[in-house]
Amino acid sequence: MPTALVLGYDPQAIPGVDGEALRAALDAELARFGAHGIDAEMTLIEFNESAESTLIASLTKRPWDVVVVGGGIRKAEPLLPLFEQIVNLIRRHAPKAAIAFNTSGGDSVEAAQRWL
Repeated sequence: MPTALVLGYDPQAIPGVDGEALRAALDAELARFGAHGIDAEMTLIEFNESAESTLIASLTKRPWDVVVVGGGIRKAEPLLPLFEQIVNLIRRHAPKAAIAFNTSGGDSVEAAQRWL
């Protein structure tokens, strides 16, 4: 069974957003992976001192076939340094994994499937 790691920004850390509703949508998307025969896990991070260690732990937990980087990390200009850090950590700690990008929390499966 192919494996996928989904990296996203913790919705509880986004001001003015219904974090619980967004988290429920992300969890529903994660469940869709199983329906498509993909063993997936999700790691949600914040842009703070814990981001790097959290990312490294997730990236090295097991071999990943694809790592999906969420749009919430890529699209917000203030998070550009975090996005760069993530890409470089993937390259360093999961070098055999393809890197995919979703457009929203609802198309992570399709993003992963492009590379599986």
